[in-house]
Amino acid sequence: MSIKIALAGNPNSGKTTMFNNLTGSSQYVGNWPGVTVEKKEGKLKGHKDVIIQDLPGIYSLSPYTLEEVVSRNYLINEKPDCIINIVDGTNIERNLYLTTQLMEIGVPVVMAVNMIDMVRKNGDIIDIKKLREAIGCEVIETSALKGIGSKEVAEKAIQLAKMKAVSSPGHTFSKAVESALSEIEDNIKNNLNGLNSRWFAIKLFERDEKIEEQITLPDDIKERIENVIDECERKFDDDSESIITDERYSYISKVVKQAVHKKNRSKLTVSDRIDKIVTNRILALPIFAVVMFLVYYLSISTIGAWMTDWVNDVLFTDIVPNAVEGFLTAIGTAHWLNSLILDGIVAGVGAVLGFVPQMMVLFLCLALLEDCGYMARIAFIMDRLFRKFGLSGKSFIPILVGTGCGVPGIMASRTIENELDRRMTIMVTTFIPCGAKLPIIALIAGALFPGSTWVAPSAYFLGIAAIIVSGIILKKTRVFAGDPAPFVMELPVYHVPGAKGVLIHTWERSKAFVKKAGTVILLATIGVWLLSSFSWTFKMVDIEQSILASIGNVIAPLFAPLGWGDWKAAVASITGLIAKENVVGTFGILYGFAEVAEDGAQVWGSLQAAFTPLSAYTFLIFNLLCAPCFAAIGAVRNEMASAKWTWATIGYQTIFAYIIALIVYQLGSLFAGRGFGIGTVVAIALVCVLIYLLFRKPVKVNNKVSDSKKQEAVV
Repeated sequence: MSIKIALAGNPNSGKTTMFNNLTGSSQYVGNWPGVTVEKKEGKLKGHKDVIIQDLPGIYSLSPYTLEEVVSRNYLINEKPDCIINIVDGTNIERNLYLTTQLMEIGVPVVMAVNMIDMVRKNGDIIDIKKLREAIGCEVIETSALKGIGSKEVAEKAIQLAKMKAVSSPGHTFSKAVESALSEIEDNIKNNLNGLNSRWFAIKLFERDEKIEEQITLPDDIKERIENVIDECERKFDDDSESIITDERYSYISKVVKQAVHKKNRSKLTVSDRIDKIVTNRILALPIFAVVMFLVYYLSISTIGAWMTDWVNDVLFTDIVPNAVEGFLTAIGTAHWLNSLILDGIVAGVGAVLGFVPQMMVLFLCLALLEDCGYMARIAFIMDRLFRKFGLSGKSFIPILVGTGCGVPGIMASRTIENELDRRMTIMVTTFIPCGAKLPIIALIAGALFPGSTWVAPSAYFLGIAAIIVSGIILKKTRVFAGDPAPFVMELPVYHVPGAKGVLIHTWERSKAFVKKAGTVILLATIGVWLLSSFSWTFKMVDIEQSILASIGNVIAPLFAPLGWGDWKAAVASITGLIAKENVVGTFGILYGFAEVAEDGAQVWGSLQAAFTPLSAYTFLIFNLLCAPCFAAIGAVRNEMASAKWTWATIGYQTIFAYIIALIVYQLGSLFAGRGFGIGTVVAIALVCVLIYLLFRKPVKVNNKVSDSKKQEAVV
């Protein structure tokens, strides 16, 4: 019989790092809430029968967000055999609130006082023996980042799980509540002034509708709970929720006073001194802009570009094609098969893989910023800006996660407790350039803007601007009207990034990209080659007479107002819905692979003939802002739990992308002296509409209407 051990703790306490230590897995570790948005499962190293569950961060057993509900339901319903409670030793008082609740649900608990290395570095002392006696569970010092104590915690958890199985196989949450009730009733009967810790076990389960759906308590226990609550509210002259909270914190204060000794700090810490600069109200945003400019400059224009040049110009222009062609000639393959492999697979997939070095540099830079603690500050900084436009700083967390991939970014919206704010965040998250869009950015920057350093960073800030503009517009509608969700986040201490964690993070993201190139993009490029090589009569023809050309010529006029009415560009944008990397792969097939290498005017000739710099930039705008790939659309459907909301998201993103691209091209053409036409009139009209939507008065919301009723009205 297998043993299930759950890792539970506050956000940013080190659960996922501990999970990686125990299982050998490499889940992503970040410095903001929402990194783990659903429970992750793995087997303990060296123990095939021990399952470790990494739960989303949770502050208490009365959850507010979807990700917290995942943790609460698992702990209460699925009953792990033991809980490893990961506690941030540098903020132990805040973390102990959840600990007191975990101690009362009838499951053995091992407390891992994590980040003990930082505790010692700060000069603080945690008396583990006194803490163990006060809390009533095993307590072990750990540093998940450095691998200290992880093995000991797991072994102790296994030991307690086995003891529980032998001593109390029938122990349930219901019995734990009944035991707690007996103690509370005794306290009331004896007229004791204080409530003991077991009182906290109740936590108003029967009055919490979300919890009531998940837990069934016997009627006699429910009746006793009601009586106890009424008696306590009468005795303390306060509502029961406040009584519980006060008693819990009083208990925690006593524990901390006995077991924790903090060094008296009269001077600012290094983190405090850094934050005085990087989170300064005036300097914060300029510093952020400079940092992101440097990230994209290193990734696209310098280090990443040097490696990409070699991969494109040497590996996928000379070595791979020549080797494959020589092999095919040697074995005497048919002409159509040669074309499929060389003009389809090698050209399409190779065009995408050529940008892997740039992506790896980008992922490395982002991993360094995240691991050192700076990215958490960005969420704090952007909260100031976002709140002015109707969004919460919590909305920026999914956006940060989305810089790697839109799918986990969309899932990270579960950290937002307000349902309408969460849905609005999902609608705008994929505006930020994800890793899959980086090849498109690099392609356009290299082909039409050689030597320019502003194109790639502008793509990132274009995404931020689109999110802010959308936030203003959507928040002023009746559907999304209301105050944004509050944002409270503890900033982690700055530290030197761990080489192992940074490299794992970079490798995992890069591996996912390469894996997609070998599966989804491979199949897509084969499909593009077939459609571009055969006519409707299934004969091999020139590309201009192909099935793809005939389809492309039908849809191409739709994009003519954006400056790129060529059927090849239109088809590339459509294939990008399968996976955004397909835009580059499709160009690799339609223009020939050599033309997507980065080697000056001769190599980029075909693209430069098809695009002007202005039309190329509007092509970039549309493909960055329009509907995301199928995988991200699937994530939107799962998180929205509504086909109507999913189509609304796709429609809004595509229309918004089309409008912005049209305005940029038409007004850009006007300023470039290309004349005034009907397109210019439409662009000016659209600008006026956007200005009206941005500056109109927001819809008034009746504050008496509850959030649940507003949500029901929307759905």
